[in-house]
Amino acid sequence: MTPTHILITGGAGAIGGQLAGQFRRHHPDARITLVDLNAEALEHAANTHDAQAEVCDLTAIDALPAWWQSLVDRRGPVDVLINCAGIMDIISITGTGWEQGKRLLDINFTAPMRLMNLALPAMMEARNGCVINVASMAGRVPIRGCSYYGGAKAGIGLASEIARLDLKKQGVNVITVYPGPIHSGLESHARSQVKKGPVSRYIPTGKPEVLAERIYRTFGKGGARVIYPDVYALAKQVANLNLTNRAMDFFSPQPNQ
Repeated sequence: MTPTHILITGGAGAIGGQLAGQFRRHHPDARITLVDLNAEALEHAANTHDAQAEVCDLTAIDALPAWWQSLVDRRGPVDVLINCAGIMDIISITGTGWEQGKRLLDINFTAPMRLMNLALPAMMEARNGCVINVASMAGRVPIRGCSYYGGAKAGIGLASEIARLDLKKQGVNVITVYPGPIHSGLESHARSQVKKGPVSRYIPTGKPEVLAERIYRTFGKGGARVIYPDVYALAKQVANLNLTNRAMDFFSPQPNQ
């Protein structure tokens, strides 16, 4: 498909910015809207990629429909929705607390589901569109300290896979992305919350530009999913085996709280 309006949440982040660059290079005439809460970083990303900056608090779930309608009125229908925004904490389930836990659920699961709900009617009517949901390998295997984050990412990952089945005859493709650790602000924050040791120091970590290129390549060929770094593809294949649970129990970094 040739997109006309691409919306990327988490547009001020490392992965979101790289995705904006990929789409701008391949589709110089498309409108790109970058959404984030960090106004200063967002403005810089928007200027870099000739995009429109939209400051939005994705945890304000009930306000999203009015914001979406305003955006569509000003910028036109969205035919590529990329749910890339995310926050991660590695804290025990009791240490997280409900308020932070709810924020993790809202940003990583509820907001992308609501945005899909708002974007899909126009895509289905046009029989043209794509949704790209950035899930996580933390939603495929149990990692200590990630009850809320892992649960939210498991939810958006499965919902995304099901949506692909629901929509494949409606002209709308859904791509699910399963990154392992990627060099980014999110990854640095999460790494700061675990005890230092060989696991936290040497865990395979990918580059945001490589992930973005693979996501765009999958978009171009109408593919279903992306797993990166490559080593984590094995974890996905055996995610339901007890062996994986035992391995992650042994290798998971210990949270500080």
